[in-house]
Amino acid sequence: MGIAVVGSLNMDMVVTAPRIPLKGETILGKRLDYFPGGKGANQAYALGRLGDRPAMYGCVGSDLFAHRLIDSLAATNVCTDSIRRLDDEQTGVALITVGEADNTIVVVQGANSRVDRTYADTVKSDLLHSDLVMLQLEIPLDTVCYISAFCHQAGVPVLLNPAPAMPLPRELLDQVTWITPNEHEARQIFGHADALDILLRRYPGKLIVTLGKEGSAAATGDGQVLRVPAIRTRVVDTTGAGDTFNAAFAYAISRDHQLMQALLFANTAAGISTEKLGAQNGMPTLAQVLERLP
Repeated sequence: MGIAVVGSLNMDMVVTAPRIPLKGETILGKRLDYFPGGKGANQAYALGRLGDRPAMYGCVGSDLFAHRLIDSLAATNVCTDSIRRLDDEQTGVALITVGEADNTIVVVQGANSRVDRTYADTVKSDLLHSDLVMLQLEIPLDTVCYISAFCHQAGVPVLLNPAPAMPLPRELLDQVTWITPNEHEARQIFGHADALDILLRRYPGKLIVTLGKEGSAAATGDGQVLRVPAIRTRVVDTTGAGDTFNAAFAYAISRDHQLMQALLFANTAAGISTEKLGAQNGMPTLAQVLERLP
């Protein structure tokens, strides 16, 4: 049935500024743009851009943002039939400041907080017939644990992008097939200060760590640590690069790519995504990724 994405849908309100303001500081921005976003929606959108036919599961309000988010996904080959519209809640938003090729993000959950066990039960059958389920942490952690548990029991692979980072139950770490933090998130989640290679070897084939401009890393079953470099890009906006990486990795691994091949593919897609403003705006097509694969 393909890849299922359960997660957040947000409207990204992006302020472009000369730099990221300091605490308590006011600076003048250059412009304000509105882009469809949310980690879940971004990952579904990126899959659609790569030519997949993913299904998106989540909640929105009944406002103008909701219509724009759903229309954006539907126009990119994403099945939106199971997205729930709520009359008593606002669509989630993300407030993003972009400056000096970096960003800060504040997320207001809104309807994303209503992606609960009750909602999960209404789509459980679909998820259990999926080839792979993608999850993130912009919906309630209880829901993520619940879905991971029933997918694990049924043998459905789960890819967890643990962002925003938070302490995770041991059973959740055991149940997911892949977990894809960045280096900072990995240290926060796993709670120790060991060298990255040691941490990767403790979770061979499961822990995939993204390293920004340094690429990504993982360990194989025999203890070999793979450090796969990023491609060279002219960075405009890093918003959505992690979501693109996760979608591209899921796309590759669901097509039986080996770990090294999947990391190369995901790094390339993520690198391309940083060359335009906005999370979804820069997400590449399959042809664009293949053209720039090392």
